[in-house]
Amino acid sequence: MTSHRSNQKLPNLNGWNQPKPRHSLGYRVRHQTRSVVVSVVAAVLVFAGSAAAATWYDFDHAIDVNKLTIIPQKSGSTEDTVVDPNAGQVINILVLGQDTRSGEANKALGGPGDSENHQSDTAMVVQISADRSYINLVSIPRDSIVNAPSCQTTKGTVPARYNVMFNSIFASAYAKGGDLASAGSCTMAAVNSLTGLDIQNVIIADFAGMRDMVDALGGVNVCIPVATKDATTGIDLQPGLQHLDGTTATEYARMRHGTGTDGSDIMRTTRQQYLVKEIIKEALSKNLFTQSSQLYQLAKTALSALSISSGLANASTLVGLAMSMKDLDPTHLYMQTIPVTPWSQDINRVVWASNADDVWEKLRKEKPLTQDDSSATSNDSSASDSSSSPSASDDTASDSASASASASPTETVNPTTGLITKADGTLIDPNTGGIVNKKNGTITDPVTGQYLGIADRYLNATVCAVNAEE
Repeated sequence: MTSHRSNQKLPNLNGWNQPKPRHSLGYRVRHQTRSVVVSVVAAVLVFAGSAAAATWYDFDHAIDVNKLTIIPQKSGSTEDTVVDPNAGQVINILVLGQDTRSGEANKALGGPGDSENHQSDTAMVVQISADRSYINLVSIPRDSIVNAPSCQTTKGTVPARYNVMFNSIFASAYAKGGDLASAGSCTMAAVNSLTGLDIQNVIIADFAGMRDMVDALGGVNVCIPVATKDATTGIDLQPGLQHLDGTTATEYARMRHGTGTDGSDIMRTTRQQYLVKEIIKEALSKNLFTQSSQLYQLAKTALSALSISSGLANASTLVGLAMSMKDLDPTHLYMQTIPVTPWSQDINRVVWASNADDVWEKLRKEKPLTQDDSSATSNDSSASDSSSSPSASDDTASDSASASASASPTETVNPTTGLITKADGTLIDPNTGGIVNKKNGTITDPVTGQYLGIADRYLNATVCAVNAEE
């Protein structure tokens, strides 16, 4: 494995026309973090299309502007982490959306609040599959009551705590260490402790970063199922397909009050998941040849707006990863909120449900959230006999077959939405087993009634009558 050198050769930038990306095997890099919500995934997907030799060092400079150091923890690996897109390895990333009023842009978007009260209002574990054919994304509600292990900051140790809100881990570490490196490192250590995963890369974004990312993309189409108005954020949207600019999209992701929501953080999380998927679909829809200048600005904006750990924060690594994900089917971006139940001591807080570990187990086993263990094992066996990754059409057929296998003889599967219709007309999401609300597409747990996500294909194709393939 080679170290990163300033005189390294540029990777093959014509790899989009090749069956596989051609670039070096990876770099040895230090645990460093750099600067809402998986904007980085969209940036990675378009990076290679906008990169050229003339702009290579411009990107490197954008990446180097906000560099933070991940602080080694007492538990877990302290070896250098390498994100090597050619090695066939799964990549796990913790994505955090920072709620801060620091700076005029964040203050304008965030509204009233303490600029020093650094919270993490969005937390998502992103898992990119080894063959780059799908992405798992699991949201952790900020109001989750958890046990936080002790962690190291730049200015000392934060002791272990019990029964604390998840987003307070970020805030407490920031208060102790005074920087994002401390906040991101401690939150990552807690997630690893809680899930059994070994995440070594963190991405942090704020309000302004989310806004700038969407604006660089040219806005994003979002299906609004009901009239949505909120005086706190200024949102005022009519039902139907709406094209949102960066400010409106950020407000849509943040809102918890007014119409179109029940005021809970859990429902807000489902909207954030849906918005993330629509952003990535928009990025993938761009023509790499006719819209290269827009893609370049999109990638540079994202890289400048985000704090990314150095396992990813390397221009060659990002280009290589982007090329390896160029054929990703947006329908294979699998999202779910971790199952929760109300906390016995406070109904406004939640605890992870008994089946929450089933979700983390799939990520630990590096399986898509759509598969049970038996079907995953079967697919693995088939994959081992193939010399190449399955095509997007093969994957879609596999998803339909999986949904059909979950349906009983009296149930039907809609090939457009992917949902199962029971004999009584109830819609079931085959990935989570949740019940789909026909009016707004939300998916709820049949036992707890808590939100698990949004059936985006159903929402777009039925509620807003948008072709799911567009």
